[in-house]
Amino acid sequence: MDTLNVLDFLDRIVSLIKQENVLTPQETKVVEYVDPEQLKNKIDFSLTEPCANLDELEALCKKVVRYSIKTNSVKFHNQLYGGTDFFGLGATWLSEALNTNQHTFEVAPVFSLIEMKIIEEVKKLIGYADGDGIFSPGGSISNMYGMILARYRRFPETKTKGLHGLPVLVAFTSEAGHYSLQKSAQWLGIGTDNLIKIGTDDLGRMIPEELEKEILSSKERGCVPFFVNATAGTTVLGAIDPLDKIANICDKYDLWLHVDACYGGTLLLSKNYQQRLGASHRSDSFAWNPHKMLGAPLQCSIFITRHNNILHECNSASARYLFQQDKFYDVSYDTGDKSIQCGRKVDSFKLWIMWKARGLSGFQKLVDNALDCANYFKSRIEATEGFRLVQREFEATAVCFWYVPKTMRGREEDGEWWQKMNNVAPAIKEKMVKSGKLMIGYSPLHHKGLCNFFRMITTCHPVATYSDMDYVIGQIQQFGEAL
Repeated sequence: MDTLNVLDFLDRIVSLIKQENVLTPQETKVVEYVDPEQLKNKIDFSLTEPCANLDELEALCKKVVRYSIKTNSVKFHNQLYGGTDFFGLGATWLSEALNTNQHTFEVAPVFSLIEMKIIEEVKKLIGYADGDGIFSPGGSISNMYGMILARYRRFPETKTKGLHGLPVLVAFTSEAGHYSLQKSAQWLGIGTDNLIKIGTDDLGRMIPEELEKEILSSKERGCVPFFVNATAGTTVLGAIDPLDKIANICDKYDLWLHVDACYGGTLLLSKNYQQRLGASHRSDSFAWNPHKMLGAPLQCSIFITRHNNILHECNSASARYLFQQDKFYDVSYDTGDKSIQCGRKVDSFKLWIMWKARGLSGFQKLVDNALDCANYFKSRIEATEGFRLVQREFEATAVCFWYVPKTMRGREEDGEWWQKMNNVAPAIKEKMVKSGKLMIGYSPLHHKGLCNFFRMITTCHPVATYSDMDYVIGQIQQFGEAL
């Protein structure tokens, strides 16, 4: 297939996005659900000769659109991310077309400077006077960066000698912390049994006093505590741990404090809400995913540390075939050796274009609107019969609630009643997804003894309205009464 035909294919893809309203799917279904085995019959997934022609490729792509989730829909509230920022999308198309690697200035001259600039600006938002950072392939890897730097600071010899001969290392996170911390403990040889989960209060925030008790207990057992993960925006409740109090404890016992702000970090962009992460500057490292609440195209994840050079010292392998020190330019602009990756996408470009186009003032408007709609949604369900909040306060944009069907209202709320309630959210979810009218997540909280409840998320894109919030409430009522 010649170049002209390939360019025709790209034109067809852009036309398809417009015709199918991929970016503005308000009037269409958020999903056309098909079971996996049926979906295999609707799309030809085979990879066989002869090759498909342009018409066949376009038809396949149209089916992909048809059966994919429309995350740009105002009816999509299923995850911590939502629709995409159009400026970021345009930047993604361009960077994909340029198809280069972030690891050296030699192959990514513009993108190298862009990543450095973004890192500097995010450091200012957090409040770090010094430090370094890198874009990673997701929040899980960013959290792993925090843990491995903490281990390197405490025992730098682990880089060359491994864990042999070391005491048992212990890390801490809240019982609501992200599961990636468990994977980090496993991958780094810490062991999941040595990731201690700390209890949380009624709002889902880590209890500092419990953290200190567990630190002292681990020391009494002869272990070495070295790392604390505080969460700014837990996955389910959106809770923000008391960062200042946790920082005091980490200072007292010389522990590395990492802040997992993959969800809640976007609040730093609003002067009205940034104080919720006000003690972030006291942390040693910080993770933020602009691809979540802010709507940067997936993936866009940033890891920042306030310590100069430690990323390079910890991760450098000094590959001479790639990071030569006698290059014809300043090799300090080659950032790949401080990464655990070699191939690394130029994810900074999409955020840079978004920032250029909107500025901090534009970002603040988007963040404030997301919070405003979440507050409106909370006030509406508080005043609507059949809805019950899991908690009366929230700190990010997650509003968690139960819906009690009419047949269950006014009855004794004993164990059998709650067992039935556990089935309500999944049953409503199934009906709404199969209808294609709404996607909203649900979750239990077993460590709190809470059965399945809905988790409503508002994000910056698509820009939500009060009527969108009313629509969600109306759909849940409609499907709930049909149970």
